[in-house]
This record gives sequence, C-alpha cells and structure tokens, in this order.
Amino acid sequence: MRTPSGLVSLIDQGIVQQVIRPLMSGKEAQVYLVISDGEERVAKVYKDAQHRSFKHRADYTEGRRAKSSRDQRAMQKGSKHGKAQEEEAWRSAEVDMIYRLRDAGVRVPVPYHFLDGVLVMELVKDADGNPAPRLGEVAMDAERAQATFQFLLREVVKMLCAGVVHGDLSDFNVLMGADGPVIIDFPQALDAAGNQNAREILLRDVANLNRFLLGHGAPEQPLKHGAEMWEKYARGELRPDSTLTGKHKGSETRVDLRGLIRELEADEADEMRRRGGR
Repeated sequence: MRTPSGLVSLIDQGIVQQVIRPLMSGKEAQVYLVISDGEERVAKVYKDAQHRSFKHRADYTEGRRAKSSRDQRAMQKGSKHGKAQEEEAWRSAEVDMIYRLRDAGVRVPVPYHFLDGVLVMELVKDADGNPAPRLGEVAMDAERAQATFQFLLREVVKMLCAGVVHGDLSDFNVLMGADGPVIIDFPQALDAAGNQNAREILLRDVANLNRFLLGHGAPEQPLKHGAEMWEKYARGELRPDSTLTGKHKGSETRVDLRGLIRELEADEADEMRRRGGR
C-alpha cells in the first residue's frame, strides 16, 4: 500500500519498518497495522484539528496545562503560538494518560514510541493472534456481559483513583483481547481534579457501560455506579478496591441516566454513519 504521509518520518528514522494496512479510523486519528522493532504493532496518526469530529472539545481540555508559563499564556490568549501549543498538547495527551494509567494498573495498550504526532503502541490481539475486535463487535450472553461490565467498572474506578476520567468510554473504545478487555483511545481524557466537567463526563462514561449491560439482558433500571464512585472520590474515600453497590442515593448526585443514554445512542449512530456502517 502507499505509505501514509503521517508515517513517512517514522519510516525514515527506522521506527516503522513496514506499513501493512489501515486498521481502524476514529474521530481523532487513523490507526495502521505496522511492523515496528520487528513485531506487529499499531501506529496511531492523529488527524489535524480541521479533520477531527470530537464534539465539545473545550469541555475536555479545560484544566490542561502547557509545559511552560509562556505557552500557557499563549494558549489562554488564543494566539497562533498558543493554538499550536494547544494542538501539541491534544496530541500528546493520550501517551501521557496511557503511562499514568499503566502505573495505576489499568489495562491499556503498551506504548513504545511517540514521535511527530504518531503514537506507536501494542497491537492488542485475540486468542487466535488476530487484531482484537471492539467490544461492540463481540456476541455474548448476559452472564459474560455482566462479568465484562463489572471488570470495566473496576477499571473506571482505578482510573478515577489515578485522577483520570476517560471521557469517551464506549463499546467502540474497548478491545476484547485474549486476556480480557483493554481500554483504548485517551486523547480526550481529562484530569478529574482540574476540570469542572469531570463529574458529568464520568457519569456519561458509566451510563454508557450501563447501556451496554442493558443491551445484554441486565435489569431494566440502570444502576447509579457513576454517582456513587464520584461521591466517594470527592470525599477522598475512593480506593481501587472500593465496593460499589449501584444503589447510591443522594439528591445532589441525581442524574437523568436515560437521558444520557439517549444522547449516547445518538452519538453511536453518528459514529456508525461515519464508519460507513461497519
């Protein structure tokens, strides 16, 4: 295949030896199956700002800091230099979050290289050694769906304990690897303590997990794990092994889960149209 322009510099520097084929396309990036350091990996090439389709980006970038005070001031002023720094920060956010979450014990792909706006990382494989499917592409019964839900809920707790909210968690952003689910796609991840939208976005992520569970024979009424874990986090009581009941009560943390689920279903329909219905 013709070498994608975004991978030319990595090939010239010997980081990527071969581009095998496109693997998937997302709202923020194009992912390719490549040979790097002699083994199959993925190369994620981030799209330019004008070609990205992630909604309400400002809600996610609030609280992100530049590497220098000069760059931070430029970003706040919206100058040309500031916009360039903001773009660099958006592209580097994913690799920063992946290292942070790996240290917290969250199942994410192993990162290997980040250069010229391209992230080279582990190819998550299924039991047959093929690229792992997305969660939404795997048929499962209610029992397996419940176990998957509980596993992912625990990963969300670990992320929040590390001060991170995924921001776009769905069955599009979970790969079913040979050893279980692996969470992917973190450019929109946010710092829970520094972003005033963190609670609302966490609730959306957990509502999406509830929607997945409801689609596989779970009880009709969505559970309130998101509000419960956020309250524990806000009180400084959340731990990676904290027990969640899903029966949280508290007027200050009530949320229209069904309304959120309707929004998420609309977002998923947009994603399916963008991917050509695949």
